[in-house]
Parts: sequence; C-alpha cells; structure tokens
Amino acid sequence: MDLKLIKNILDLISESDVNEVSIEEGDFKIKVKKQSDAAAPLHYQATVPHPAASPSQPAAPEAKPEAAKSAEPKPAGEVVKSPIVGTFYEASSPDSDPFVSVGQRVESGQTLCIIEAMKIMNEIEAEFSGTVEKVLVSNASPVEFDQPLFIIKKD
Repeated sequence: MDLKLIKNILDLISESDVNEVSIEEGDFKIKVKKQSDAAAPLHYQATVPHPAASPSQPAAPEAKPEAAKSAEPKPAGEVVKSPIVGTFYEASSPDSDPFVSVGQRVESGQTLCIIEAMKIMNEIEAEFSGTVEKVLVSNASPVEFDQPLFIIKKD
C-alpha cells in the first residue's frame, strides 16, 4: 500500500467522527484507532477540588490533623517504604527468624524483609546503616506501594 494513500486515510479519519478503521489488502493489514479526547480527563480533574470551594471548611480539617499529629509522637528515624504492592514477610520461611527486629542494628544492603508480588519474592534491603526503631507491618500482611514498613534511626 502506498504511503501517500495511508496518510490520506489518516487525514480523513482525523477529520471525521469515525473512531476506528481496519483495512486489509492482500497480506497488508492496518488498524487505526483514534485516541480519546485529551480534554475529557481535564474536565474530571476540574471537579476534584470541591472542598476548596467552601472557605469555612479548610480551617476545621487543618486543625484536626495537627491535633492528631501532636497526640501521636513521631518516632525519630527514617521511614523505609515499600517499593511495590505485595505481601510482607519478615522472614525467608515460616520457620526462620525474622530478618530484623526492633533494636537491631542493620547495615546498608542488609535484607530487611521480603515482599511477594506475583509469586516473585523481592528482598527489600536497607539503603543506609542504623538501628531498627519500629516495624510498622505485621508478617504476611498485604502492603501498598509507598507504604511505610520500618522506621530506622540512621547512625
């Protein structure tokens, strides 16, 4: 098929209301789908900031999180977060000891836990040396991307 003919077909499709075209000529096949209108997602995003429309409401919600933060003291240290969605395991097998425990010193590169994702065991390693202050997830529980797993106080 001639490239000029293909270009003409693409131009005609872009100017028409047709969303999809499939052409077969001998062993040559081409299928063209129009991309959805990019303005549609922007329309949905414009409706998101509903709470900001009412000026009296932001003052009250801001006070509540501050009160919650002051009620719960934040442990000193760096938060180690999950790089993937999966299942958290504190040991390599149910019979094994946990990789780390509270109060234990860890070195950079040391395995902290395993996160199973799609039947693949992913070892999560410490990115820095320090002492484990808190384990934030219980064994065999599901974790989300960027969910805090450990608090480690850097050396």
